[in-house]
Amino acid sequence: MNFWTRAAGCLLALAALPALAAEGDPAAGQAKSAVCAACHGPDGNSAVPQWPKLAGQHPKYLERHTKLIQSGARPVPEMMAIVAGLTEQDHKDLAAWFSSQTIQRGVADESLVDAGERLYRAGNASSGVPACMACHGPDGAGNPLVPYPALAGQHSVYTASILTRYRDGTRWGPDDEASGIMVEVASKLTDAEIEAVASYLQGLAPNP
Repeated sequence: MNFWTRAAGCLLALAALPALAAEGDPAAGQAKSAVCAACHGPDGNSAVPQWPKLAGQHPKYLERHTKLIQSGARPVPEMMAIVAGLTEQDHKDLAAWFSSQTIQRGVADESLVDAGERLYRAGNASSGVPACMACHGPDGAGNPLVPYPALAGQHSVYTASILTRYRDGTRWGPDDEASGIMVEVASKLTDAEIEAVASYLQGLAPNP
């Protein structure tokens, strides 16, 4: 299945997207999140741009990635000791808490907005880069059915770092289709395109 077939499926799923409730208990997740708050903020809005904002992210995406980190498929040395003892219910509760919070939108570099928006909404036909919104939605809200993450309001430094890692071939295990797609897409991105789209997303208003 090529990218464009997958992208068409993403758009169809977005068009009929239902509201998905988190499976965990947000209150329990808040109680368990104290150690997470040191880096990601008490409400999931990290103050340090190198660390991702978790607020408002889809619960299934958050749950999946804490499990990837726990298994070692997604190497994050700073988090290994923190997630090592998490149970299945802990994953769900933490995901429910952070997904229930509201991400704080950042500010885009005005000089990069036009280029970033153009790439996000139309891609780059000359180099074969598809529009980011094909999978992440016109407002950067993502697609919880797949799950593809919400991107609107995320730190540009973090987004640029992840895109660069994808471009370098990083994926979260040999059988992880989602990161495999991003490796394929990011392989065609230039440094300037990564900087522009990351900045644009930082200032994009998240889905209310």
